[in-house]
Amino acid sequence: MKNTIRALALLACVSPVQAHEGTLADPSIEHQPADGIVKLYGAGGPHTAFQKVAKAWEEKTGNKVEITAGPETTWSAKAQADADILWGTSEQSMTAFLETYGNFASDGVQPIYVRPAIIAVRAGNPKKIEGFEDLLKDGMKIVVTEGAGVANTSGTGVWEDVAGRTGTLGEISAFRANIVAFEKGSGASFRAFKNLEADAWITWPNWPINNPDVLSYVDLDDNRRIWRDVNVVLSPKADPEAKAFLEFLITPEAEALMKTEGWKR
Repeated sequence: MKNTIRALALLACVSPVQAHEGTLADPSIEHQPADGIVKLYGAGGPHTAFQKVAKAWEEKTGNKVEITAGPETTWSAKAQADADILWGTSEQSMTAFLETYGNFASDGVQPIYVRPAIIAVRAGNPKKIEGFEDLLKDGMKIVVTEGAGVANTSGTGVWEDVAGRTGTLGEISAFRANIVAFEKGSGASFRAFKNLEADAWITWPNWPINNPDVLSYVDLDDNRRIWRDVNVVLSPKADPEAKAFLEFLITPEAEALMKTEGWKR
C-alpha cells in the first residue's frame, strides 16, 4: 500500500512537459532519410530565411532541398521517416525534439544563428510604442507565445524573461495584466494579434519583416533584449548532400541572406 501511494505521489509530481515528452514518437516508423533530397523539418519562423539559402544552394549545385515548417504535430511522422536535418528555434525547442527523434544525437546539435526578441506592433505603430515601459500602460493589449507545457515553441518563457529582466516583480505583474492571449506557437500568435486587434506581440524580427502590411516592430532596449538561437542537427543516416548544405548554411553568402530576416552569427 505504501509503495502504491508513493508511486501515485510521484506521478502527481510529473510536470505537463514531462508527461508530454516523446508522445509523438512512433517506434514503428523506420528512419530512412537517404533518398537524394535534403529534407529539413522544424517550427515556422526560420524557414523563410532557410528557403532563401536553399534556393541559392540549389542554383549552385543542382541538388534539391525540401523545407517543411509548422507545428510539430503536422510533420512529426514524416520527419521520423525521412528527415535529414531538424532545426530548433531555440535550445529548449531542440531539447524537446530530441526526446522524440531518437535517431538524432544531442552532441550533434549546432547553434548557427541568433536573433533578438522584439515588440511587434500594428503596421505604422498607431499606439506610438517606443519600448517596454509603454507595454505596462493600462489598457494595452499584448499577445505572447507560450508552449503552456504542451507545445514546442521558441516563445516559451520569452515574455517572462523580458518582463523580469530587471528583477522588478511589479513590472511582471503589470505586463501580465495586459496579456490578452497566450498562444501555442508563433503562427497562432500572429492570428490572435490580428483577430484581437492587439497592440503588441513579443516575438522575433522575421514576423514583421515578412508581414509589413500587418506589423511593424520596435527594438527592445539592451537591458530587456533576449536572444535565442536557431540550431540544427544532422541524421547519421542523412544524404551526403545534407552535410554539404549545412556547411553552405553558415557561409558568408548564406549569412547575408539570413541577415535579411534578422538572423546574425
